[in-house]
Amino acid sequence: MVKRSGVDVILRGLAEPTRRAIVERLGRGPATVSAVAEPFDMTLAAVVQHLQVLEECGLIHTEKVGRVRTCRLQPGGLDVLADWIAARRTPAERRLDRLGEALAGDDSPEGTPQPQQTDEQP
Repeated sequence: MVKRSGVDVILRGLAEPTRRAIVERLGRGPATVSAVAEPFDMTLAAVVQHLQVLEECGLIHTEKVGRVRTCRLQPGGLDVLADWIAARRTPAERRLDRLGEALAGDDSPEGTPQPQQTDEQP
């Protein structure tokens, strides 16, 4: 079996729109499986499968108390992905910053003499 990195596992979990919607919902606070399943036009069993994938990815945590299973976002579950994105954003932003500095510099074409300003009144 191929061992996948944390980024691969998280992206696999978030690849499905239903799972992204579940993560969005749990971002507002913990919810029972029934409450999570309510807006979706699918069976409860299908929603439970999505929840299992998210739990395997480390994005959510479920806990069963009596007959009620409650889901909540796993603190730090997206940190691996956020760190991966930040590591790729930083070099790109540095290049854009250098480009911005270059463009903000001298606007005249090289070798074109600039008119001299004097304090004389006409």
